[in-house]
Amino acid sequence: MDWQETGALSIVAITAAIFIVQKFRPKKFNFQRDTHCGCSSSGNAASKGSIIFHARKGERGEIIMKMK
Repeated sequence: MDWQETGALSIVAITAAIFIVQKFRPKKFNFQRDTHCGCSSSGNAASKGSIIFHARKGERGEIIMKMK
């Protein structure tokens, strides 16, 4: 095996090792991704507006959208 094959195989082995480590490494907690709530984003949620769900027993439900 010459040096070019050794170099190419080592690059492939390093890339495979990186992918394997990334797959099994525990992920950091992300509030928005893990809870599907945009409440924790700073400044970004204020510009998007909000949606309010309001309902009482026996009454028709309301959906109020506040856009800013």
